[in-house]
Amino acid sequence: MRRGTLLVIMAVAVPVQALAEPAKAVKVTVLSTMLAGNPGGGIGEWGFAALLEVDGRRLLVDTGARQETLLRNASELGIDLSDVTDIILTHNHSDHTGGLITLRRELAKKNPRALSRAHVGKGIFLPRPNANGSEGNGLLPLKTAFEALGGVFVEHADAVELFPGVWLTGPVPRPHPERNWSGVGQVKTANGLAEDTIPEDLSVVVDTEEGLGVISGCGHAGMVNTLDYARAKVRSAPILAAVGGFHLLAATDSSLDWTATKLRETGLRYLLGAHCTGIEAVYRLRSRLGLPRETAVVGAVGSSFTVGKGIDALALAR
Repeated sequence: MRRGTLLVIMAVAVPVQALAEPAKAVKVTVLSTMLAGNPGGGIGEWGFAALLEVDGRRLLVDTGARQETLLRNASELGIDLSDVTDIILTHNHSDHTGGLITLRRELAKKNPRALSRAHVGKGIFLPRPNANGSEGNGLLPLKTAFEALGGVFVEHADAVELFPGVWLTGPVPRPHPERNWSGVGQVKTANGLAEDTIPEDLSVVVDTEEGLGVISGCGHAGMVNTLDYARAKVRSAPILAAVGGFHLLAATDSSLDWTATKLRETGLRYLLGAHCTGIEAVYRLRSRLGLPRETAVVGAVGSSFTVGKGIDALALAR
């Protein structure tokens, strides 16, 4: 591929409602968030990333904020990312894309295919002009460098099954009135400037015998919208686990009450709320849902969820 040339592959899949081959061995490990779970086990930052391992396959979800954080955290946790070929970038914000170039460059020294394919939602490349004229899209400044390093973007307009039991939602419709974004940004569309609702926001869904596991970067489309859409596009099953950022840090008590009511309808059993979910929001949802302490936890670097075992909260949140 010629250096500096953007290759965007549009991928569309037809959803199925039958659990043909469930994912069995499933583990999600948080690699970037604000808190460190154990002494000497990584550093915190305002960002998010997680490693998803499913039946011998591995995916990286987001890349954290700062260039070196994810590399350092993975090293301190004893996790080798060099055999991970695919990245999911849930949306354009720099606290989810900041580690992309460093990870690709450094890991490619060991494996040329490491993190060479980035899956994104349609709309992620739209310009986001700031008031001072600078570019507010955290991914656009990295695009050329990633391609120069041999990286390829795969753009998804709809839900798609990446491999057996593992899906991307694609951009999530928003029938519920959740406003999980700042409301101050603008996006440049074919029809001119508009409010930036982060239209490309997507999540990862893992289909298991126990239900669906959903991994979210920020959940700008809304936590309830995302979980409902996962059940509509993948399978109408209970939500086994919700892991990652769900942008509830500024939610009011009444909004959290509404969210808890809707989450109860999904059958949610485990919540590992990291990044922008908010510490107080996790506690309030745990109380309103009546979940035991060990099943609704504030996510920390190194904390994990494993199907069949539950959440390993580590020392900080245990």
